[in-house]
Amino acid sequence: MSAERTAIVTGTSTGLGEAVARQLLERGWSVIGIARRPAPFTHERYRHVAHDLAGIVEAPTSLESQLALHDVRTLSRLGLVNNAALPEGLMPVARLDPRQLARIYAVNLIAPVWLMGYAVRKTLDDTPLRIVNVSSGAATTGFAGLAAYGSSKAAMRLAGMSLAREWDTPSPTARPRRNAAILSYEPGVVDTDMQRYARTRPADEFPWAQMFHDFAARGVAVPPERPAREIVAFLESDNEPPFAERRLRP
Repeated sequence: MSAERTAIVTGTSTGLGEAVARQLLERGWSVIGIARRPAPFTHERYRHVAHDLAGIVEAPTSLESQLALHDVRTLSRLGLVNNAALPEGLMPVARLDPRQLARIYAVNLIAPVWLMGYAVRKTLDDTPLRIVNVSSGAATTGFAGLAAYGSSKAAMRLAGMSLAREWDTPSPTARPRRNAAILSYEPGVVDTDMQRYARTRPADEFPWAQMFHDFAARGVAVPPERPAREIVAFLESDNEPPFAERRLRP
């Protein structure tokens, strides 16, 4: 990837991740997409990494070798969009299996934190770095049946805050990053696979699915292209604070 502006986007096979990737390509970026499923499009500046992020715990070097960001001097800007997340585990806490939890946390939390560290390692101190962690209202408010999903998003939110503090906290051994910024972004109710997944759960597994049926009935879900525009705008922005939180604008 020799283009100057490069973005790593997870979950590009569908929904919000696909919309972000397409919009970045339209604006001249090079994009490295990570998803388990095949890419839904081809483009000369798009490289697809077929990878299950749940494997990050056992084989982090596998993903690093596939990302293959070697010559960081060619980068004028690096973007990272941590979008991929598993909708699994929508059930009462008493029914959660630890193996299922481990897979959810690997995709929703461990992989994003590792990718944030990778982005820091692969950029020079003066290279603009923009990270978007796609969050959720469930990261700040408890919802019945969303303990696994919400807690993973809450932990990713706090990890982003902590990384930002590393950049602006003086230390004799850690140099500050003056042009790096993290956005914890809540896209609202987006018409994605997760919404459809929640609506198909049986009542005995996920008794609180009615909330998601109500979203569909009221037509409140927005197309992924809309929050994608705000994410792309942040990736291209300047003069951002080290950490910020935003929700989809009405």
